[in-house]
Amino acid sequence: MPIGPFTLREDYWEAFELEQEDIEFIYNFLLETETPLTNQELVDILVAERIRREKISIEKKRSSGGEIFLPKNHYKVKQSLVFPALSWRKGKITGIRPGKNPDFGEFEVIQVLFENGETREFATGLENHVLNNPVEVIQEDPSLNLESVLYIYKDLIAERLQAGLEKNKDFVYIAGRWFPKALLVDINIGHLNLAEAVLDIAGGGPLPTSSLLEQLDISANVNAKLLEFSMDYALQEDQRFDEVGAAGEVLWFLQRLEPEEVKEPPIYLRYSGMEYDRDKLNDEMLALESELDDELSPMNVKYTHLSEVDVCLIFPHWRMGTLPLSARTRHLFPTAYESPRIRFTIIDGLTNEKFPAWVVRNKRYVFGMKNWYEKYGLIPGSIVHIRRGQKAGEVIVRCDTKRPCRDWVRTVLVGSDGGIVFAMLKQLLSSSLDERMAVAVPDVNAIDQVWERMQKDRPPFEKTVVSVVRELTKLNPQSHVHASELYAAVNVIKRCPPGPILELLASRPWFVHVGDLHFRFNDSEIAG
Repeated sequence: MPIGPFTLREDYWEAFELEQEDIEFIYNFLLETETPLTNQELVDILVAERIRREKISIEKKRSSGGEIFLPKNHYKVKQSLVFPALSWRKGKITGIRPGKNPDFGEFEVIQVLFENGETREFATGLENHVLNNPVEVIQEDPSLNLESVLYIYKDLIAERLQAGLEKNKDFVYIAGRWFPKALLVDINIGHLNLAEAVLDIAGGGPLPTSSLLEQLDISANVNAKLLEFSMDYALQEDQRFDEVGAAGEVLWFLQRLEPEEVKEPPIYLRYSGMEYDRDKLNDEMLALESELDDELSPMNVKYTHLSEVDVCLIFPHWRMGTLPLSARTRHLFPTAYESPRIRFTIIDGLTNEKFPAWVVRNKRYVFGMKNWYEKYGLIPGSIVHIRRGQKAGEVIVRCDTKRPCRDWVRTVLVGSDGGIVFAMLKQLLSSSLDERMAVAVPDVNAIDQVWERMQKDRPPFEKTVVSVVRELTKLNPQSHVHASELYAAVNVIKRCPPGPILELLASRPWFVHVGDLHFRFNDSEIAG
């Protein structure tokens, strides 16, 4: 078996960084193939090249500085040797004497002076010795095996490769692919104006790049992928156009024709963030926060194993026809390499009807559900079932419908003084509800005015919570309120995740915990 193999250092791939030689290799490879490539495709090619270069380097180290020492050979004074068993140290023979050991027969002993000044002796002329096996680069070494390296380190190397290429102005990145900027096909302003006209006729889009190119007269003797990539780059650099395709699909839309609700979040979904002490939340509260699955809560757990997720609508999402991109739901919706907005298709799970919607990635919501909510008579507190469609870029939604009937439900009203009032009233219901989260809104316009006033006056958050608690406790014979009820009710007038609300409940003496996250309000404490 090989002894003392030359191989890579243990952390070679973990410490991978893009080097200038790598960049030159990638540039030349893309130049030769004339095909833009993704990070993952470049990693496959680059790792193979790195392994090839490192093997050559190892072979050079093996053969440099002298002959490899093998105990079976005979040597001469002043001859230079390399010792694989000593981490490939180099030395020069300073003397030779006969060996003295009857068990081995006739042999010689050489004295070797190493580069660090150390002198050692070695037996030679021995035909049977383990070190006589020639040392080679071990092919089974996982650090030099392409499949093994890619299996363990591909994602890490792809991340480092992207970071390295992003710093280099010679490369451009669009829709997840790289190409040298200097080699792009020239797309002029006339081409872009025509592209705008084509999208305008199509209602803003979305259209794939190939459809746009069909309408443009671009004479370029290059492969189709490079031409598309060049067009994509030109469109990306022009603010009139927005790339709205999911990962792996390039689709273009006119930004001026996109819904306003996907460009900027409406007031009902705006959250400026509040400082609060999460250490105040006990395990029961943290479990409730996870269960409520608000998209503004910390996303510390991945739920990619879930094939279907139930969402309980809160007022802001019901009002705007949106769904949360929360810890549980985000993996069910299309994502993208860079695009902040993604146009995709929703399928009604009850009728198979299809309609367009938008993922607003950076603000964590999905827009386009308003008509569907109205179609099935949903209210805040209604349950929506979400699952990924069979095709990429499609998501299936459904609700549990029932024959419309009147039932008692928490209802929000606006008093003559403009204040919020909660009452138990009979409302017409036609879908399944979370009873604790359900809030009927008979006068949406009146609530809209409350939101506008709240945005203008900005009352203290705690004052708002106390006001809502006082209203809710009136509806309960025990004069207490559950934390999830409070969360749903507060969000009728102010967008807020559960965390800050739960922290108030945990830290203020006027909120008295009576068990199972039910709280009673103690006026005497707040008065004191």
